[in-house]
Amino acid sequence: MKGFTTLDRYVIRQLFVALAASTGGLAALIWLTQSLRFVSLVVDRGLSLRVFIELTSMMIPSFVAVVLPITTFIVTLFMYQRLAGDRELTVMRAAGLSPFALARPGLVCASFATALTFLLNLWIVPVSYRDFRQFEFQIRNKMAAFMLQEGVFTRVSDVMTVYVRERDHDGTLRGIVVEDDRVANSRATILAKRGTMLLVNDQPRVVLFEGSRQEIDPKTGRLTMLLFDRNALDLTSNKDNQVRYRDAAEMSLHELLSPNPHEVSNRDRGKLAVEGWRRITSPFTAFSFAMIGLVAVLQGAFSRHGNISRPLFAVVTVVALLALNLLLQNLASRNTALIPLILIEAAVPGLICAAMLFASAISSSGSNVTRLGASRDASPAAR
Repeated sequence: MKGFTTLDRYVIRQLFVALAASTGGLAALIWLTQSLRFVSLVVDRGLSLRVFIELTSMMIPSFVAVVLPITTFIVTLFMYQRLAGDRELTVMRAAGLSPFALARPGLVCASFATALTFLLNLWIVPVSYRDFRQFEFQIRNKMAAFMLQEGVFTRVSDVMTVYVRERDHDGTLRGIVVEDDRVANSRATILAKRGTMLLVNDQPRVVLFEGSRQEIDPKTGRLTMLLFDRNALDLTSNKDNQVRYRDAAEMSLHELLSPNPHEVSNRDRGKLAVEGWRRITSPFTAFSFAMIGLVAVLQGAFSRHGNISRPLFAVVTVVALLALNLLLQNLASRNTALIPLILIEAAVPGLICAAMLFASAISSSGSNVTRLGASRDASPAAR
């Protein structure tokens, strides 16, 4: 890293290692808790562990985008507080380093986190979340039908369960039992000696041979049976469930800020606009939170016994800003005129902290220049 001193590289290395560890650990914890929601989906559909990991790993970029501003603040506050506790900041100040020089590693870390959050919000997260929704849709409606296991009752959809006694190497199914509840108040049980899986118009179907379809009339209670030599059965749910509606999180920034009026109702336009501005403004919170941590440690007088009040105040401030951000997003979704407040809440705290941290350095450097000029003017008279 050209242009950085040995002290800069030392602090930057510690900041980036701690940022990677904390962000990865927190994102992994969130992934573990959120992925439990899909265990039943995978187990009920009879899918493998590889499919489960592949499905849930697509949510990791969104978790990183959420926790990165918070971990940037935690890492910056903790590392600089540790430098202050070990008297390393005192030595750096005694060596003549300015507040800007002391804060430069933290600014590098904050700038990196801001740029990475922009990359995640504007490109990686929408793409990965769209792939996640599409993969989940395929599992619910298509893939599970091809993962039928021998001797297992497999729920290929919410209204259909399939049992297969045996599956040959060529894919032929034998001893098939289908519980079909797609028609309300008309449960049907289908039995067949054998069957073959097919994909017709991107939909899974099974061709049944030598079977019967049994239904009980709910009004009369009579059993009706239909014998067939060949019958094609669609293994998906009702056609209404085959239409996948896109979520705001998988839309591009252009689609959020300029939605198609034929696809988005006026009631939902505010929510889409808030989501778009959230993607734009949330990276600035990483910079603002880091600046709050820097001000909490670098601003103020040195205390030999340490000072816990300033770091505690920084933590309370960040928590308050997070709560305020959620409140503004909720209000702005109902009244789009409040959307500029989201940008103000994200960027202004960082600018205020930068002014607090560097204004004294600028004024002190100006006074030093004034004193230096005065001493040069007085030197001929002294001679």
